[in-house]
Amino acid sequence: MMEGKLQIYCGTGKGKTTAALGQAIKEASRGKSVFVVQFLKGRQPEEIGFIQRLEPEIKLFRFQRREVAYEDLSPQEREEEDPNMKNGLAFARKVLATGECDVLILDEILGLIEYGVASHEDIRALLDVANGTELIFTGIHLCPEVMDWADSVYQITTLKES
Repeated sequence: MMEGKLQIYCGTGKGKTTAALGQAIKEASRGKSVFVVQFLKGRQPEEIGFIQRLEPEIKLFRFQRREVAYEDLSPQEREEEDPNMKNGLAFARKVLATGECDVLILDEILGLIEYGVASHEDIRALLDVANGTELIFTGIHLCPEVMDWADSVYQITTLKES
């Protein structure tokens, strides 16, 4: 039985992470503790530095070792990063099981399914141990199974880009 609440920000447009971080700031301003776990993203020092300045209310965790985004890695490099992504999932499961935070943002988690790093069942297992923690998922592609689990889904698309 799923406990907690699940919001999803998905789509091909820019701003999914920004929307999730906006929710993080909103919840932190209400006195809630927020953890952000990023998957598959390249290291963006300005974004990471800003989020780190929001500690201890908002804590950022990254498990990817390489500086570039997962999609830009060679097949060999992806294979080497996969265990790191799985460690991030295990960390998220532990955080949920122990109730270490009020809100857990799993940034680009939907991409783990797309790239075959995690299965639908792996993601569903996170929901099963949520213990009242609010969850926010982001990613480009949303599969119907995951959409069925969500309380709210926001599709972000680009209507015009210069």
